[in-house]
Amino acid sequence: MVEDQLTSPEDDEKTRPPVSALRFDTSAELFAEMSQLRELIQLRPEAEESGLDFLHRLAESATPEDAVTFTAFAAQPKMAVWWGYECLRNLRSDFSHADRELLEMIAHWSANGETALRYRIMQIALFSEHRTAAVMLGLAAGWSGQQIAPNDPAPIPAGRAPRAVNAAVLSALAQCHLANRPLHLKKLVTLSEPLFRGF
Repeated sequence: MVEDQLTSPEDDEKTRPPVSALRFDTSAELFAEMSQLRELIQLRPEAEESGLDFLHRLAESATPEDAVTFTAFAAQPKMAVWWGYECLRNLRSDFSHADRELLEMIAHWSANGETALRYRIMQIALFSEHRTAAVMLGLAAGWSGQQIAPNDPAPIPAGRAPRAVNAAVLSALAQCHLANRPLHLKKLVTLSEPLFRGF
């Protein structure tokens, strides 16, 4: 009967599978599939090493910035943009008026995923005079969907959004006082950790 096929809203909430914040189940899969990541990071995850453990090993390596790069590539594109937004918000408070407006749009898009808003963010970022951290994050948001624009059906390469997130976060970090960078980098890793928990 039709009635037997209907489910209540409570049942829908109970039966929804958890959604991973990560592109792949393991770091090894991520490195196998994302050739650009292999070019950017020298270290490789070990066979039984969790993503969280690998993140910490990168953070303690000779190039701890690799933990930022790993997170930018490991997270699902929309999650990576949200993480990038949180990183920028924690690193700096002296954004220009235009950058603050763009970051507010990015935060709004991260929360609701409106395609029209993503196209608008992309348009603003593409025509910005300066490639600031906020603009790079705007480009990442634009490259996080299936199409770059309503009239452009060409698929977006998988590595484009994470590269832009990585550039946004690392450029914001580079503008921090040199003596404070280790502390700021540690904060960025802390912001990354929830993405890797449980996977």
